[in-house]
Amino acid sequence: MNAASADAMIVAAYGLILPPPILTATAHGALNIHASLLPRWRGAAPIQRALLAGDVETGISIMKMDAGLDTGPVLARKDIPITAEDDAGSLHDKLGALGAQMIVAALADLASGQARAVPQRESLATYARKIEKGETMLDWSRPAEELERVVRAFRPSPGASTMLGNDAIKVWRASEREESGGAGLLLRIDDGALVIGCGRSALRVTEIQRAGGRRLTTAEFLRGRALKPGTRFG
Repeated sequence: MNAASADAMIVAAYGLILPPPILTATAHGALNIHASLLPRWRGAAPIQRALLAGDVETGISIMKMDAGLDTGPVLARKDIPITAEDDAGSLHDKLGALGAQMIVAALADLASGQARAVPQRESLATYARKIEKGETMLDWSRPAEELERVVRAFRPSPGASTMLGNDAIKVWRASEREESGGAGLLLRIDDGALVIGCGRSALRVTEIQRAGGRRLTTAEFLRGRALKPGTRFG
């Protein structure tokens, strides 16, 4: 890299800490396009953690990398809203487009000497740890609004999961319903959707997938497997 006389090194969604010789090998150092509003959600899974936490906004931070994990000073930051329809896939695409625009502008500012790196406030830092398999399992004792966020955070991959008898089921689309009933119990079938009780309110499931099958609307799923109120999930 030294031989190439590069001006800067750019990384995005890079899961390793770079050694100091790499960080200082270019004129402007190593820049990271990070998918959060640093110092919130440093780490491996900022998009999913923002959705799981119910954040109302996220964004891109262009950061000058140092020896820590997403701890370096920020050259540019821009926010976007998280809508009720957003999932990990839609946010990934929106943030990817935003990051591409921002890194071009940041490089121009570095070249012109106008860039200003602002240290992060450590007191505001949160850590977006890597997603573990157990987190994708729907815990029906939790409030429906939280489970809806789990479904969105793990769509399009790896998907939120539950059990139906001995079968593993993935839930791809769901919304909170102001309705009460036993946690994990099928309360009723509403216009082809499954209304399942939660710790608070209920989850109305409209897209589902059995193990080894394809994604189906719940109405399609029910044509192949009849379910009755009182059926337990989880």
